[in-house]
Parts: sequence; structure tokens; C-alpha cells
Amino acid sequence: MSNSSQVNSPTEETSLTPDQSPGPDAPQDEYTRLGEKTGTTFIQTLIHLLKGNIGTGLLGLPLAVKNAGLVLGPISLFLMGGIAVHCMDILVKCSHYLSGRMRKPFLDYGNCMQYGLEVGPVPWLQRHAIWGRRVVNAFLMVTQLGFCCVYFVFLSDNIKQVIESANGTTTDCHLNQTVIMTSTFDSRLYMLCFLPFIILLVFIRNLKYLAPFSMLANLAMIISLGMIFNYIVWNIPVPVELPYLGELKNYPLFFGTAIFSFEGIGVVLPLENQMKTPRSFHKVLYLGMVIVTCLYISLGTLGYLCFGDSIGASITLNLPNCWLYQAVKILYCFGIFITYALQFYVPAEILIPRVVARLEERWAWAADLAVRAALVTLTCVIAILVPELDLVISLVGSVSSSALALIFPPILEILTFHSEGLPWWVICKNFLISVIGLVGFVAGTYVSIEQIVLRNSARDALNGTLSGVH
Repeated sequence: MSNSSQVNSPTEETSLTPDQSPGPDAPQDEYTRLGEKTGTTFIQTLIHLLKGNIGTGLLGLPLAVKNAGLVLGPISLFLMGGIAVHCMDILVKCSHYLSGRMRKPFLDYGNCMQYGLEVGPVPWLQRHAIWGRRVVNAFLMVTQLGFCCVYFVFLSDNIKQVIESANGTTTDCHLNQTVIMTSTFDSRLYMLCFLPFIILLVFIRNLKYLAPFSMLANLAMIISLGMIFNYIVWNIPVPVELPYLGELKNYPLFFGTAIFSFEGIGVVLPLENQMKTPRSFHKVLYLGMVIVTCLYISLGTLGYLCFGDSIGASITLNLPNCWLYQAVKILYCFGIFITYALQFYVPAEILIPRVVARLEERWAWAADLAVRAALVTLTCVIAILVPELDLVISLVGSVSSSALALIFPPILEILTFHSEGLPWWVICKNFLISVIGLVGFVAGTYVSIEQIVLRNSARDALNGTLSGVH
């Protein structure tokens, strides 16, 4: 980003009072000292960053490109990727400055927002700064639990397709026969079938026991993505006759899906804090997000080119009905199943200690398991109520991801560096990014909910018609 070097100047030229720590360099030395033996390497951090940004949202990008158009979609993904990584960079800079000023070795996203309000220019916000942390943590919980809801829908849709088309599955993957589900009622039964297994999965409270399975899950998802790319590259029809621009009313759905995919800002500070050499994190961030953006644009564009208007909510639902690509769906589902526990870990760590602290020690273990089971059941119930993969992704992206990735970071930079005299163009730029995030938040949420209501009404009418026939 061309702005990054100039925006960094307030941090680099900061002169704090003697009762404050020397500045951003001190926490960096502390990070290095604390992580010297146990911290992650450059490559390990890069892998974690990629994993934090690649999931179910990636597979929904071809449909997102359809909603935006063959030309506007990739251009929008490129611009959104640039804005997203710029906001991640802003968060890292604010963390460096605030950790030095507050004499903290490292900060998470919520603490950054709290301390940013404390040093900001508005007395009322200074007095209620703790709400900054609470609001950010609330959005983080909504985002993570939203991911879990998406996983329920993704697993049920794909496994339903694999099972129900098993009798017609062939060994010939060149027949170009695809199976797109039209019924969503049956998929809810599959969600209920997954529920007890996922509850048992999240009962594993120590993530180190999941590490081997997580590694296998990553491998399974990499193999699956390779096979998906192999299929779509060799099966793009010629000539291509697709609209360059989508309908304006569908663009908010594109926004929600795209920002859902790019919303990895929650893992940025934890990854930097765990590095052996945190000064190298900027290189990790930009390299990782360039890879992610290229992957998003290529899969979204090529997937839409390959399947056109018949593209499903997940590109896996368009793959041929042959054993090879059925195995691809199962492999990706295995990866998503294991990833559920990792995404669930964040809200569990926020909520469970607060619940357990209110109870006697003898009830702590039972309460821990009960809260875990209740949260998983909640995500399953929400998925059952809204069994539309594309709309769930768009809704979660619009509601929470837009706030965390686009709205909060620019505001945080203005609050943090206001005393350093930010250039007017930086303030205008930050204001513009926050407005884009806010407009996407409102429009994406409205259109997603509207489409959910319309599809539910259409499904209920269809079910009523079918029951009347029977």
C-alpha cells in the first residue's frame, strides 16, 4: 500500500513523556525476548495467516463474482483485498504505539480499541473506554459463531449431495454432470446428525490434542483446492458469454461474501505476538494477503467462468458426480469439521470462564461442558433456521466482518494518533474506508435478511403445495 510508509510516521516520530515507556521499539524488544525460544518462525506465521483467511468463504466467491459481474467482481475483490490488508496494517501500527504508551508487552484487538479510546480526544469516550473492548469482543464472538453456523450449512449441503447421489456416482469425471440441490428441508436433518459429533469434538478443551488432526485437515483442504482448480481450468467453456456487470441489487450480497472471506483481522495481532521476530510480521502480512487475494480472484473468476449462471452457493456443489470429486467434497468437509473446533475456541474462551467463575468449583467441569454443548446447539439451530449457505455467509460478513475489518481500524488510527497531528488526507482516507464499511454493513445486512425471508416464504409455499398434493 502506497500510504503505509507515510501513515507510519506518527508512530516513528512519537515522543512520549518520561513516565511512559520509550515507544513502540520497547514492546518489540520484549516480544523478541519472550518469543526467542518458543515463538513461531516466518514460514509458520505465514501458514497460520493463510489458514486464518482460507475457509468456506473462498468456495462461495464464484457466486459472489456472479452477483457483481465478470469484470466488476474481480476488480472489487482486488480493491477489497487492498483495503483489508491496509486496515490490518493500521491495527498492527496502533498496537505497537499503544503497547509502548501503556507499557504492555502485547495487546489484542479488544485492548487496542479500549486504550485507543482512553488516549483519544473525546472525554466521554475516555470514561467509557472499556466498552470499546467489549464491543470488539462481541463482534469477534458473533463472527466466530457465525463461521460455525456456516460450517453446519456447508457440511450438511455437501454430505447430503454425496449421500443422495451415491447411486448415480460414476467413475467418469468427464461427463460434466453436476448435481445442484434444490431442497433445503432435508439438509436440516443432516445438521442434526452432525450435532452430537461436533459437540463431542468441542469437548476437547486443549487444542494441542487437535494439532495432528488440524494438520491433516489443512492437507485435505489443500488437496481439495488443487483438484477443484484442476477441474475448472480445464472445463471453461468457449466462448464465454457472461455479463460483465451484475445487477445492482445483488452487489450487497457480493460485498458480504467478499468481506466474510477477507475477515482474518482477528488473527493478526495474536500471530504477531507469537512470532520470534515480530519486526518481520509486516512482510508476512503483505506476502500472505497477496497470496490470499490472488487465490480469491482466481477461484472466484475461474469458477464463475466454468459454471456460469448455474454456480452454486459453494463451488463444491457444482463438481461432477464421479467418485474422484465426491472424495474431494468429503476431504474438504473433513477439513471444515476439524476447523469448527478451532473457530469455536475463541468464543468459548471468552464466555466459559465468566460462567464458571460464578459457580462452585465442583460444578466447574460440568458447567464448562454444558456451555460448550449449548453454544454448539445454538449455532446448529441458527443454521437450521437459515439453511442457505450463500445468504448465511453474506449475512455474517455484512454484520460482523465489515465492522472488524473496515469500520473499526480507521477509527482506531484517528483516535490513537490524534495528538501526533495526522495529515488531513489520512483522516479523509480513514473516514472514507469506515463509510464504505458502514454502507456495506447496512446494505449487505438488509439485502441478506430480505433474501432469507423471500426464500423461506418460497420454501414454505412449496412445502404447502407438496403436502396438499399428497
